[in-house]
Order: sequence, then C-alpha cells, then structure tokens
Amino acid sequence: MDHAHHHHHGHATWRMAAQATLHCLTGCAIGEILGMVIGTAAGLHNGATVALSIALAFVFGYALTMRGVLKADVPLRQALKVALAADTLSIAVMELIDNTVMVTIPGAMDAGLSDPLFWGALAGSLALAFVVTTPVNRWMIGRGKGHAVVHAYH
Repeated sequence: MDHAHHHHHGHATWRMAAQATLHCLTGCAIGEILGMVIGTAAGLHNGATVALSIALAFVFGYALTMRGVLKADVPLRQALKVALAADTLSIAVMELIDNTVMVTIPGAMDAGLSDPLFWGALAGSLALAFVVTTPVNRWMIGRGKGHAVVHAYH
C-alpha cells in the first residue's frame, strides 16, 4: 500500500475510501465465504449459516486491521480498540448488504457449493457491498473516523 498521501481530518478522497473499503472487503470476504462454505457444507439452516458468515467476517476484518497496527508495536488491547473503531461500521454495512443479497436471491442460500448460482450470488453480493460501503467509509474518513484512525499507526 502506498502511504504518500497521509489522511488529514476533513479530507477524504474517493481513492482513500475505496482503499479502506477494499481492505475491509478482504477480511469480510474471507469470513463471509468461509462461513457460507462451512454452513452450506455442514447443512446448517440459512439463519445459522448467515450468523456464522457474519461472525467470521468480523473476526477476519478485525484481524487484518490488527495485523497492520500490531506491526507498529501497538499493544494488543490498544490494537483491538483501533480495529474496533476503524472497522465496525464498515464491516456492519458490508455484512448487512451482502447477507441481504444472499438471502434475497431466490435459491442462493440453498444452492450447493458446486452450483454457479451460489458463487455468482456471493460474488455479486460482495461487489454490491463494496459499492454501498465505499461512500460510508469516505464519510467516516472525512470526519477522522474509520480507517483514518488506522493510518496514525502506519
């Protein structure tokens, strides 16, 4: 990642927001996909699969942020606080969108792992989540919140 542009309170570009959202999407997508795969493979009902996906999305989302913050020799408790402050709203919006899409697309949650409908719906849901979450992140960065918090540690 390039850090030539350091974030200052009140100045948030679409590029910064997109980078923050992409970072969030990485953790969310890992957790989301893992949750959907585990839930589907284990034959869990849709509610349990969605709950597992959301839980794992938060775990991986926070973990990726903490990894970067911990590299700056920040103590674990403080790194966790930074991750919670930086990512909670972003992950929540992303999960709300992608799980709503998965549950809304007819047959997507019931499709097996070998079914293109499952993967197409999941890819589409994550893409839509990225589009919806980017302006949220731009708004937060512009107020010195969200991913702006993390950049103090890079």
